[in-house]
Parts: sequence; structure tokens; C-alpha cells
Amino acid sequence: MNNCIFCKIAAKKLPSKIQYEDEDMVAFDDIAPKALVHILIVPKKHIESIKKLKNEDTELMGKLILVARKIAQEKDLKGYKLLFNVGREGGQLVDHLHLHLLGV
Repeated sequence: MNNCIFCKIAAKKLPSKIQYEDEDMVAFDDIAPKALVHILIVPKKHIESIKKLKNEDTELMGKLILVARKIAQEKDLKGYKLLFNVGREGGQLVDHLHLHLLGV
């Protein structure tokens, strides 16, 4: 966790263009966007991957989706994708669970 880039962003130890923040999560622009709007929504609790989720994370995961919807509404996105990459083979580059919000 000490070297986790997303934990460092959440703790304000690394700069990022924050789009949303509350006590549970932070959302910021992806540094290598794959769409006109590409925001990463990251729980502040360090969870390595969807593979590491526990039953106690149910509420947090629901909130993650609702935050994505809130950001999409605020950005007036007419359509968007929500994407989780799981494991290196699945395209996950950072070992901290995060949701991609991709919109136009």
C-alpha cells in the first residue's frame, strides 16, 4: 500500500485533477485517457482488485457505481461506459481497485 499511486493521490501526496471526493472515494482524470471523458473512481480503502473484495465491501461498491452516475450527470454525458479491469491479464495496471468512467 505504501507505494500505491492511487493511495498517494487519495492522500494528496501526488497531484491529480480531482473531479469528485468524499470520505470514501476520490475520482480524478486518467493520465492516459481512452475517451473524451475518462475518469477513474477509486475507493480510499485500499482493495487490490475485484478478486480481493469481501462481503463487507458491498456498500462501498454500490456507492462506487452511484458516484460514477453522479459524475456522468454533472458532466451531462449522454452516454458512457463503466469498466473494471481485473488482474494484469484483464488489463489492470494499478493494484488498487478502480472504476473507469468513459464518456463522450
